Amino acid sequence: MTRLAVRLILLAAAVFALLPSAAFASPPLPGVPWRGAAFSGDRAALEKLAAAGANAVRVYHERDAWVLDEARKLGIGVLMGLDVGLPRYGFRFDDPKAIAAQEKRILAFVRRHRNHPALRAWVIGNEVEHGMDDPLPAWREINRLAGLIKALDPAHPAVMSVNDGSPHYLEQLGKCCAQVDMIGLNLYAGSAFGLHSRIRAAGIGKPLLIAELGPLGQWQAGRKPWGAPVELTSREKADYFRRALGEFAKNPQVRGVFAFLWGEKQEQTATWHGLLLAGNTLTEMTDALAEAWGRPAAKAAPSILGIGISADEFAPGAVVSSTIDLRGDTPVTGWQVYQEAADLRGGGEAEPPPLPVSVEVLFADAASIRFRAPSVPGAYRLFITVRDASGKAATANLPFLVK
Repeated sequence: MTRLAVRLILLAAAVFALLPSAAFASPPLPGVPWRGAAFSGDRAALEKLAAAGANAVRVYHERDAWVLDEARKLGIGVLMGLDVGLPRYGFRFDDPKAIAAQEKRILAFVRRHRNHPALRAWVIGNEVEHGMDDPLPAWREINRLAGLIKALDPAHPAVMSVNDGSPHYLEQLGKCCAQVDMIGLNLYAGSAFGLHSRIRAAGIGKPLLIAELGPLGQWQAGRKPWGAPVELTSREKADYFRRALGEFAKNPQVRGVFAFLWGEKQEQTATWHGLLLAGNTLTEMTDALAEAWGRPAAKAAPSILGIGISADEFAPGAVVSSTIDLRGDTPVTGWQVYQEAADLRGGGEAEPPPLPVSVEVLFADAASIRFRAPSVPGAYRLFITVRDASGKAATANLPFLVK
């Protein structure tokens, strides 16, 4: 391919990206706002999401197309993710061959699934701009793809899903992407509050999707002196979801909210972002969501009201004491020490779990434990899982250092 041909392809893409929104009719948006969760799980987890009162689920990848059939059986809709190449893994938006191959794959997928009765919207990529100094090349390509997708499927909205950012970042977002019907924002911690004023100041008038809603992320959390981030307890996370969902219910520009993440995920810890535990165990957070979705749980999950540890740093073999204040019906507490996660990945990628550590337990019951610190110096976490007779769970963890 000659340099002139490459330039012509890139120029055509740029012109297409700037076409006015009137070039394609916008499909109808949901009359009833979507309420659900970002999803990574199996059919049993999907069943529990529907039973909790969700009316929609967000999936990230084309390989998740199996969810369409299962969601139809459960009476919920699907916001279907389309895979867009990530520059942080080497994809180049100035490579016409890569762009053409990606377009061909995505449009073939859209043709195949556009008439599925469970389909509610297309979500084109997720935080594709992550790690880029300038997000506009990624956003312009998503905008171009949105126009092509809508030409094939005018019945379903085209959504872009981006990270929340600075006022300048949001201003850029407001000025681009005329072909996109809805802007999806991934919001964590305090960014969920005061959103309306920030969006208005940025000049964003499009309908909004809260494409991910999560409590304090590990990149936002306070840290111990040796660098370990401090995770919220499941009760603190549940309280966050109640407050944030109440905030969004007042904002008519928000057409849907998806809690992150209905399933399990190792990211910094095994419990930081997952709303479920292993075996699809429901938690305090899923109770809070079910309540907000109009289907409060018949029996509340156990709750960890407070946690404590005798010190942050210990000598090898020293006695470590920890106590919790808990609420629940005949709770049973599991205590487990793990190495601090070391193989951390950026951009929300799943990580290998750290290794459990065997310690000498001197005493343990539902509310307290005494054990000897590991003999090998290093960073560790004490994980606390409280389960009740119904099988629901509450979680917390405490980082500590052996030196």
